[in-house]
Amino acid sequence: MPTAPDPSCTPRTPRTASSSPSPSRRTVLATSTALGGALVVGGVAVPARAAAPATAPAASAAPVVHSPDDSWRTVLDDADLLWQKLPTTWYEGPYLGNGRLGSGIYAEPGATATAVRFNVQHSEVQDHRAEFGSLFGLARLPIGHFTLEPTGTITGIEWWMRLRTAELEGTITTTAGTLKLRAFVHSSSDLLAVEITPSEGEQGFRWVFHPADAISPRAGFKPLPDGYTGNPPAVVEQHGEVTAAVQPLLAGGQHVTAWRERTRGDSRTLYVTVTHSHPKTTARDRALRTVKTASALPYALLAAPHRSWWDRFYRKSFLSLPDARLQRFYWIQLYKTASAARKDAPVMATSGPWLEPTPWPNTWWNLNVQLEYWLIHGSNHLELDAVTRALSEFRDQLSREVAAPYRADSASIPRTTDPQLVNGASVTDGGYGVGIPGQDSPTPEVGNLTWALHNVWLSYRHTMDKSILRDTLFPLLRKAVNYYLHFLTPGADGKLHLPATFSPEYGVNAPDCNYDLMLLRWGCRTLLDSAEQLGVHDPLTARWQEVLARLAPYPVDANGFMIGARVPFAKSHRHYSHMLAVYPLYETGATPDERALIEKSLAHWVGFEGALQGYTFTGAASMSALLGKGEDALKYLGQLMSRFIQANTMYKESGPVIETPLSAAQSLHDMVCQSWGGTIRVFPALPAAWRELTVHDFRTQGAFLLSAVREEGRTRWVRVNSEAGAPCAVRHGIDGPIEIRDRHGRPLAYEEVADGTVRIDLRKGDSALITAEGDRPDLTIRPVAPNAAAPRWGLPV
Repeated sequence: MPTAPDPSCTPRTPRTASSSPSPSRRTVLATSTALGGALVVGGVAVPARAAAPATAPAASAAPVVHSPDDSWRTVLDDADLLWQKLPTTWYEGPYLGNGRLGSGIYAEPGATATAVRFNVQHSEVQDHRAEFGSLFGLARLPIGHFTLEPTGTITGIEWWMRLRTAELEGTITTTAGTLKLRAFVHSSSDLLAVEITPSEGEQGFRWVFHPADAISPRAGFKPLPDGYTGNPPAVVEQHGEVTAAVQPLLAGGQHVTAWRERTRGDSRTLYVTVTHSHPKTTARDRALRTVKTASALPYALLAAPHRSWWDRFYRKSFLSLPDARLQRFYWIQLYKTASAARKDAPVMATSGPWLEPTPWPNTWWNLNVQLEYWLIHGSNHLELDAVTRALSEFRDQLSREVAAPYRADSASIPRTTDPQLVNGASVTDGGYGVGIPGQDSPTPEVGNLTWALHNVWLSYRHTMDKSILRDTLFPLLRKAVNYYLHFLTPGADGKLHLPATFSPEYGVNAPDCNYDLMLLRWGCRTLLDSAEQLGVHDPLTARWQEVLARLAPYPVDANGFMIGARVPFAKSHRHYSHMLAVYPLYETGATPDERALIEKSLAHWVGFEGALQGYTFTGAASMSALLGKGEDALKYLGQLMSRFIQANTMYKESGPVIETPLSAAQSLHDMVCQSWGGTIRVFPALPAAWRELTVHDFRTQGAFLLSAVREEGRTRWVRVNSEAGAPCAVRHGIDGPIEIRDRHGRPLAYEEVADGTVRIDLRKGDSALITAEGDRPDLTIRPVAPNAAAPRWGLPV
């Protein structure tokens, strides 16, 4: 939230630049001359940045910079995954997706030399038997897979996952010849297309579909609830040239996999779709229409709009850093997110649209969802925000999930739900309800909705779209906080206290649980701020103010933040639920004493080996970045990469879970830019080795687009574009005197505050360029040179 103006700030008299005005973006792109060079969204043929002179020639003599190649092409092509040996598991192979339909590709288990598996899974395909809970009766259901079966025995492969076009391409070599392949899942249609061009000896290759048993994947890990059975087997039907595997569901409805293979010239293309309907049985007709329409077009024509979609997607932001392995990882996470998420698709389940054997076959709300979507804000991809959409669309269900006495004015979200936010009945191992504070069963895990609404708040703050605040965040957060208010009681100390609740996933209920105190304090503060922004005079305003004034302090001991009152943090634990006020809420850390407490708590938390998992290290990296400790942040990310991240950048804990690598991309964001507390912090936690860095159109709180370049270990320039006219404070990191100019090169007035922060008055549509005084840097956006070579992700030899 914006910070109040600092009364100690004194207006700075703008210095007058001694050169001609700098250009607007439009002028630059029109190839006009400009002050200090031109901001060109282009690249160079090799990922290197030539050092610009300390002072460029006068603007009148400076031509507009044109780069011969595209920056995005350079970094994306460099990040392509490579396989030179056949992947044998989901965690090694390529993956394709569009938020709904997904396909993972690897050797067929038990037939690794004779067949390649192409999974087909869909995020909307689920069961509908709520009486068996979210993890059995409402679980996502496996669909099946195709096997590509060559004539000969597989002797080698070379596959490339082309990030730029979101296509898999390459060659399978067999004892009989070769199969050239290329494949994609269409960006805007639930269609998998795989084109195979066989050599003469491989003309006899074939495709075979294998329907999966339509039973919750949790059945492979936990006992079945009484009365639960799997759905009946799929029925394979022929409809002219199209084949359909129709899967009936006991609860009504069906899901259908339909496919057709067509030959054109030397190539054969497989067209596949998956559709789901409940309670009606309309999926078959839709699937048949999709395949018939798609198969009328050759691969290249289908791929053209798909490639255009991905090109537009990537160009919304840019990041290049000198660690080649991490830079590639980052761009792969953007590819992965856009393969797994769409605003109108289901909120990501634990494995995204790809469903493999897992004990967690649905959506998890006590950490997973939150971490999955953090990176969409900084990377400028709010078009993928399914969380805000789902919480708004299914808000009525959130009141049904609390006990009946509280439904009139409260709401919460269970640990697990289906895409419609339904948890279902509480059966053994079948789901986890919200619970009631002070009661043991079900577990009183009541803070998950408030935490999920923090994601919604981030979407509001990064866009300043008041419709998000008015229509979704404020009414739902009001109900989430109301649920807490039912249980707050005054103690002998005059403070307001909570009865025992549960801190995910520590395993012990605790009164004054930090997970809930931290979320409640953030919730009341955000409600008050939101009401002010909306001009709402809410009758609960005095109550929220009272909570902020009287709420019990966070329980701490000699080791830092506790789980709750009388419950110390005393065992290895992967989750940072007891430290949410540190990250991601940024509710503490402003004073030296608060920072000392964070450091102590962080060291104590990660000091317990045994139960630490991948997202432990992403959380530790982001907390270190908050403290400005770039070396520590990089160290934690290094441990994540070496200990947990798989060959294809996926991650597993008993089954595939997608949140950890995606949250690692957010940790990189936190090292490069932070924008909490009303201040944009440029390059706040970079390790010394990152002497060169480029970020472009990075979205920050306040609806600003940030571009900045670091050269030879110092910040060279910072540009901020305002989309909403919000208050703008920037900690720029440029040493010495600075100057700030608008898009026309005219000096801008600003206030200078402590620690190198400036406050600039920017209206909606305005921009500011911050440089060292007298500096006229090259403003070209392009990749930086890597410090050292690094292997590609995938399975390179």
